[in-house]
Amino acid sequence: MSGHDNISSITDRWYLEDSTWAKVRNALLFLALVGWAGCAAGYAMEPDRFFRSYMVGFAYSTLTCLGGLFFLQVMYLTGSAWSVTVRRIVEHLVAAIPVCAVLFIPVVLGIHSLYEWSHTEEVMKDPILRQKMSFLNVEAFIIRGAIFFAIWSFLSWKITSQSLAQDSDHSVAHMDTASRWSAPGLMLTFLTVSLAAFDWLMSLAPHWYSTIFGLYIFAGGGWTFISTMMIICQLLRKNGILTKSITVEHYHDLGKWMFATTAFWSYIAFSQYMLIWYANLPEETIWYKVRWENGWEVFSYLLIVGHFFFPFLALLARGSKRNLGLMFGMAFWVLFIQYIDLYFVIMPNFYKSPTPHWLDFFGWLAPVATVGVVFWSRFRGKALIPVGDLRLEQALTHQNI
Repeated sequence: MSGHDNISSITDRWYLEDSTWAKVRNALLFLALVGWAGCAAGYAMEPDRFFRSYMVGFAYSTLTCLGGLFFLQVMYLTGSAWSVTVRRIVEHLVAAIPVCAVLFIPVVLGIHSLYEWSHTEEVMKDPILRQKMSFLNVEAFIIRGAIFFAIWSFLSWKITSQSLAQDSDHSVAHMDTASRWSAPGLMLTFLTVSLAAFDWLMSLAPHWYSTIFGLYIFAGGGWTFISTMMIICQLLRKNGILTKSITVEHYHDLGKWMFATTAFWSYIAFSQYMLIWYANLPEETIWYKVRWENGWEVFSYLLIVGHFFFPFLALLARGSKRNLGLMFGMAFWVLFIQYIDLYFVIMPNFYKSPTPHWLDFFGWLAPVATVGVVFWSRFRGKALIPVGDLRLEQALTHQNI
C-alpha cells in the first residue's frame, strides 16, 4: 500500500466549509475596521500618541510574521517531517508579510513624531547625531525599509508557492527548490531583521546602541509566532478541525519550540544587560537607567518574572508540553508579555513614566487584525495541510520519544 493510500484512511477535515471560513473572515474584518476607526480618531485628536502606540502594534504584528518566515526556512533546511501538518498554517501567516509593508506606511508618515534624528535642526545641534546622519536620515530609512520588505516578501512568496504547487503534482522538486531558497534566505532574514530592528526600534533612542539588540528583538518575534501557532492549531481543534492531523505529539513539539525560544530570549536579554552593566559606560547604561525609575521599573520586574521565570518553569517538564490546556493558556500569556516587552522598548523613549492610553489598544488591534484577515483569507479553497508533501504520512504518524 502506498503512502497516500495510508493517508486516505485517515478521516479528518482538511478543508474549511465556506460558512466557517466566511464567519471567521467577517469577524476579523469587523475587528480590523474597529481598530482602524479607533486609530483614525486617535490620529485626529492626538497624532503623536497615535504614531507611538501604532509603532508597538506594527512591530508586534510584523515580527510575528517574520518569526514564521524563520520557522518555515528552518523546517525546510532540516527536513523536518513532524512540522508538515502545521506548515500550511505557517505559510499563510508568512504570506501576510507584503501586507506588513502597507502597515509600514503610517510609520513613515509619523517619522517626525517618532524619531529625533528626522529633525534636521536637532541633528545640527547634536554632534553624535551629526556623525550618524549619513545612515539615520529620512530617505535612507525609507529606502532600507522598502528593501527589507522586498526581500521578505520575495522569500515568503518563493517558498510558500512551492508548497501550494506540490499539492497538485506531488513532485519532490518543489521541496528541493524551497530548501535551496531557505539556505540563503535564512541568512538574509537574520541580517535584514536585525537591521530593521536597529532602524525602527533602536534608533528611537539614537544616542544608545547595542550590537545584540537585533537578535533580542527577533527572538521575541519568534516567541510570539510559536505561541500564535499554538493558539490557531488549538482553536481549529476545538472546532473539530485537524483533530487527527495535528495530534498531541505535534503540540509537544510546538511546546519544545516555545520553551526553546523562552530560554533563548532570556539568554540574549541577560547577555545584553550584563555586558552593558559590566562596561558601565554612560552612553550605554542610560537606556536601562530610564527603565528602572519613575514607574518603568514595574515593567522591568514584570519582564524578568513573566518573560523568563514563569514560562521557563511552566514549560520545563515534559508533561507540561503535552497538556493542551496549559499550553493554550501559556500561549496567550506569551502574546501578552511580548506586547509588554515591545511597549517597554518603545514607550520610555517618549514618556518619563508609564502613561497607558486607549490608543494603545487600537494601535495594536488595527495591524494585528489586518494581518489576521489576510492570513485567514488564504484558507479559502486550499487544503489546511500540505496534502502533496511526500512526508505527510510520516508527519501524521509522528511520535515523540
